[in-house]
Amino acid sequence: MPRDGPGGSVSGWARCEDLCPDGSLLQSLPLVFLIMCSFVEYKCYFFFQRWAMAEGYGACLINKPELVRDMVRHVRNQIDNPRFSVSIKIRIHEDLKKTVDLCKKAEATGVSWITVHGRHVEERHQPVHYDAIKVIKESIQIPVVANGDIKTLKDAENVHHLTGADGVMVARGLLANPAMFAGYEETPLKCIQDWVDIALEHGTPFTCFHHHLMYMMERITSKQEKKVFNVLSSTSAVLDYLDHHYGVCS
Repeated sequence: MPRDGPGGSVSGWARCEDLCPDGSLLQSLPLVFLIMCSFVEYKCYFFFQRWAMAEGYGACLINKPELVRDMVRHVRNQIDNPRFSVSIKIRIHEDLKKTVDLCKKAEATGVSWITVHGRHVEERHQPVHYDAIKVIKESIQIPVVANGDIKTLKDAENVHHLTGADGVMVARGLLANPAMFAGYEETPLKCIQDWVDIALEHGTPFTCFHHHLMYMMERITSKQEKKVFNVLSSTSAVLDYLDHHYGVCS
């Protein structure tokens, strides 16, 4: 089933036949989305683990362009509001012509923009194929958003220059430094303080609260500090540590 994904998007990762054999459920979901949110994003990328691929969702959808086209078309047919965005996020094929074909099919069906992670499905930490993103950008008229290994503001500027993309998407880089787009090279203490305040105000579960702080403090803590901070097991222990070592108060 579509569900909330990273960044609050709604990810259509389930197999179409699992949603409903005759497609009726898939056709009605956009009406619910229209009430609850301002856009729908189908991630034909996010789940690239072997088990997910075997189940027929995630990155394997790039090999089913007609299905992706139909998913986008179902949404567009149900919603008259032209400002309601429907986008997809993909990885690339080894044969880039297949990726361009997929993007053209999605464009013709009415997708608002396409986010491209410039790696093949099987690739993990290999260099990103920014040249492939550039080819896709030059092949379609709708906006293209580039994604992959953008860890600093300078990286974002370089990727924009290399690909000609209309925007960039950042994941791990923003986890490590939420203030990246403000020009900071590492997470400023003000940002950590803001996260503490937000998390406490909204009752964020400890695991999430602590995990984000581990990401945010990666570049500003020593190995010895990480050994201590990363094994803290309660909100009160984390708050005491931040207050004592960094003057971050609850």
